[in-house]
Amino acid sequence: MGYTVWPSGRLHLPAADDAAAVCAVKAVWATQGDRGRLGGSDPAETLADIAWEAAASAKRGGDWIEFSFDEAGDPKWSDAATAFYVAIGPFVREGTVHINGGDGSRWSYTYADGRIAQQGWNGWDASVEPFGEPQDPPVEPREPDGVARPLVKVLIGLAIIIGAALFLTKVR
Repeated sequence: MGYTVWPSGRLHLPAADDAAAVCAVKAVWATQGDRGRLGGSDPAETLADIAWEAAASAKRGGDWIEFSFDEAGDPKWSDAATAFYVAIGPFVREGTVHINGGDGSRWSYTYADGRIAQQGWNGWDASVEPFGEPQDPPVEPREPDGVARPLVKVLIGLAIIIGAALFLTKVR
C-alpha cells in the first residue's frame, strides 16, 4: 500500500550542480537510516537516476529538470521523498513541483534562489512545511448530502420566485 502521489513541475537546477545535489540528497538519506538499496556513491549518478525515491520520474533538459508521475515505479510518498525535495533546495534557482496525493490533497514546493517553501497541506504527514508538525487538514465546504440537497435547491428556487414577485410589485 502506501500513499500514492502524482508529482509534476519544472526546476531550474543547473546541470553543473547535479552531482552536488545528488550528494546532498544521499547525505540526508544517510541520516534517516538504511538507504543501502541505492548503492554506493556513483559519480555518474544524477537526480533523474534517484528521483524514483522521491516518488517521481525526472528528466533533465539542459539546466532544467522536469518531474512527472513515475509510471515505471511505485510512486509512494515517504520521508525519503520529503528529504529529496528539501536537500536539492540550495541548488535550485527557481521553479515549483506540485504534488497531488491519492486522497485528493495537494501541496507544492516552490524554490527561489536556493530556498524552498511549501504551499498547501501534505496529505501524507499532515504538515504545512517540510518535516513540520502535523496540522489539521484544511476544511473545505461540502455540498449538502442526502435529503438536504434537494431541499436546498427547492428553497433557493422559492427565494428566487419570491424575490422576483416582490421586485415586480415594486416596479408597477
